[in-house]
Order: sequence, then C-alpha cells, then structure tokens
Amino acid sequence: MRVGIYGGVFNPPHHGHLIAAQEAHTQLDLDVVVWIPVGAAPHRPIENDPGADARLEMVELASAGDERFRVSRIELEREGPSYTADTLRQLREREPEDELFLILGGDQALALPTWQEPEQVLELATLAVFERGASTQNAIRITIGRMAGAERIRFLEMPRIDISSTLVRRRAARGQPIRYLVPDKVANFIGAQSLYGASEPASTNA
Repeated sequence: MRVGIYGGVFNPPHHGHLIAAQEAHTQLDLDVVVWIPVGAAPHRPIENDPGADARLEMVELASAGDERFRVSRIELEREGPSYTADTLRQLREREPEDELFLILGGDQALALPTWQEPEQVLELATLAVFERGASTQNAIRITIGRMAGAERIRFLEMPRIDISSTLVRRRAARGQPIRYLVPDKVANFIGAQSLYGASEPASTNA
C-alpha cells in the first residue's frame, strides 16, 4: 500500500488540514492517509493544549466518514517524546511492505536537520512537502538536499487556505464563531468541552 503519514498537533484540526490530506492523497496516488496526532511534542510545548486524547478525538471527528483517511493512536500510546523516526520505525515493523510518504509543510521540511535522526526519517519515508511562504522548493533543497534520501522528495500543490489552529483558538477564546473554519463536529466539540475558552457550542448540529 502507498500510505501517507500526516502527523501534527492538530490543536484543533481545521479545513486546511483536511484539504492538505486530500491533496496529498490525490497527488501521490495514495491508498490511505493516516493522521497521527502528536502525543508529547519533542521540540516545544503545545499552546493551550486540551490534552492528547481531546486532540485525537477532534481528529477522529474531522476525518470521520472519509474512507481515504485513518487515525492512529501510535504516538499517544508510546511513552516519551513523539519522535517521527520512532513512529516510522514502528509503522515499518508493522507493515514492512507499505511505501510510506511523510506529509509535511515547508516550514517543517526546513527544520528537518534539527529533528531526532533526520537521516532515518528520510530512509524510512519519502518526504511529501507543501510549500509555504518563504519555505520554497529551492530553500528546502538547499537545506536538506545533501542528506541521503532527499533526492526522493516530492513537492505538492495546494490551494491557499488562510486558516490556522492559532486563529481558531483565538476566535474561540474571544467568543467569535469558528464554524466554517473547522468541521461542524469539531466546532461543537470545542464548544461542548469549553476548549480554548469557548463557553458554548460553536455551531449548530449539521
């Protein structure tokens, strides 16, 4: 199988995440995109973190009903920091015949040399990168081009979607509507659980 690995904090997941997963599935001709919410972020604290279980549930709500997507608890079940190299090794051990594609934003690709075992990441999966702003193909190739495995990198195109998890959290905290920025089920969950300072359900049931 051709499997896309889509890791992230997803705090919360929004429509930009869904579009990125869809574009990766189409452009890479994937069989499935596996969403993997980070358990313990290794590089920086997670801002306004409602907890890994809540973020996992929001990802499940966001991706439910789309047969192209699956959600994995692999990083929540493993103790310690959620290093991508460890996750890819586990996935390779479970399904050695799968071809893995690691879906990243351009900013993440530029930071790859600072990751734990970046060469192992490139050995275990093909990078599939969405360019963002200054994170251009040229900048990324200059930064990681000499690393073994970087020659297999794939660059993906995506419609410009100016939605971020930070924006959603800030709007929820101010009591502003977040419907249409996130799936309705996610908006309802945020309101019902009073996440990010939201005080009431943020959308109607749909």
